[in-house]
Amino acid sequence: MLQGSGLTRHIAGRTTWKPRLKKGRVATPTAILFFVILITLLYISSVRLNASKLSADKYTNSTIIVSAKRRTSTKKIIEFPLNCSIGNQTQACPTNYPTTFIPDDLDPSSTPVCPGYFRWIHDDLLPWKATGITREMVEKAKRTAHFRLVVVDGKAYIEKYKKSIQTRDVFTIWGILQLLRRYPGRIPDLELMFDCNDLPVIRSRDYRGPNTTGPPPLFRYCGDRWTRDIVFPDWSFWGWAEINIRPWESLLKDLKEGNNRIKWMEREPYAYWKGNPAVHETRRDLLKCNLSDTQDWNARLYVQDWILESKQGYKKSDLASQCTHRYKIYIEGYAWSVSEKYILACDSVTLIVNPRFYDFFTRGLQPVHHYWPIRDDDKCRSIKFAVDWGNNHKRKAQAIGKASSDFIQEELKMDYVYDYMFHMLNGYAKLLKFEPKIPEGAVELCSETMACSATGLEKKFMMESLVKGPSVTSPCTMPPPFEPRGLANLYRRNVNIIKQVVKWENNYWESKINSTKSKPSSF
Repeated sequence: MLQGSGLTRHIAGRTTWKPRLKKGRVATPTAILFFVILITLLYISSVRLNASKLSADKYTNSTIIVSAKRRTSTKKIIEFPLNCSIGNQTQACPTNYPTTFIPDDLDPSSTPVCPGYFRWIHDDLLPWKATGITREMVEKAKRTAHFRLVVVDGKAYIEKYKKSIQTRDVFTIWGILQLLRRYPGRIPDLELMFDCNDLPVIRSRDYRGPNTTGPPPLFRYCGDRWTRDIVFPDWSFWGWAEINIRPWESLLKDLKEGNNRIKWMEREPYAYWKGNPAVHETRRDLLKCNLSDTQDWNARLYVQDWILESKQGYKKSDLASQCTHRYKIYIEGYAWSVSEKYILACDSVTLIVNPRFYDFFTRGLQPVHHYWPIRDDDKCRSIKFAVDWGNNHKRKAQAIGKASSDFIQEELKMDYVYDYMFHMLNGYAKLLKFEPKIPEGAVELCSETMACSATGLEKKFMMESLVKGPSVTSPCTMPPPFEPRGLANLYRRNVNIIKQVVKWENNYWESKINSTKSKPSSF
């Protein structure tokens, strides 16, 4: 019977293995067990071969196509709720949370490719690729840091140096703790310095030349072309308690619902901005473009008074209710602004006033595809032209707004925010030339020690953004670095597109002037 079953064929299909049994002998229990095990192994192999068909395409310097959906898992998510039941006693970190967790998809080819902006992780860590990161370099970054983060054996230790603006440091640390909960045992030992202020401070020019050491590796929320600070997701992804902005995962759903309330064609055909002009001169200059008795630049601008808003319960600052205009303006303040992701998510055409700074994801945006560029030295006329162009090319303008909101909804969901943190910290840890050690003044922190003692909106947002348990899927697959030629082509393409828009603007205003001159005099 076993001879004729056909189940014992070689996996490559070349030969058929048959047991040599003497005539008249009955198969022993050991032989039967051997065949059962062999059949089982063959079945498992065939299943794995089928599962392995989902693989990443070869990488190029062109746009990377991101899988629309992350791979779903059949493994049930195991939740570990916070235990805050010990009352007024000193809260301790739990001992029951897993220190390691094996996801369903250990094969990297079965995970989706990360969004294209992940490639900038390679560039941000490039200054230390040849030399590595020494303890001396890390200590130099302490000069402006708000805290030191140490991860040892999957546990986080914080040494604080000074208080940040509002709760930036609190929610940044909270976000890192959620990363450790999401991927337990997969964040290597590391030691880093974090600066929660706005402006980048590690100037590239100070670390050029043969006799200079590598720059201090300092993490912060934004950078610019003249600095080498390492950009990292900002605190608002886990909530901004001071102005009642919800954690990103919840807010992203609210913004999607807000988009559906008013169709793009039915929205106000003007450019909308609401913010605090006191933080920088460029915003005060923007207010000159507001509607007046003598001029209409197609802009509707409003000053945000956060003190008044807090007294009125933030009724007029609901971000999901501000998707009412076809165009929305983004303009930097003292540095980059966290408002950019909220504006881009609105289905409106985002008019970005020429920016100096970038955060971790904005380098993935393309002009005239995800946004419309606005000149900083001639804001009013630039806004006027952009709105007129969009209202005369409604389908094209609507497509730009849709591209930006799709980018935010699909490529900036919290799954990818955590994956960016994961790949950045893993890449950083590989560069360390020393063994991370817990400083004497450092304190172990976990979700329990932070959330259980919190109050008000801080506690609410922490509980809302809590990672319930380990991820049952692996992080997305990291794309390769840019090749020098590919990066140069990317810069050149974006610059040329922006120059083309400026040319369109100039032609538009020249035609306006010529049209005015050609009109007959009324006298």
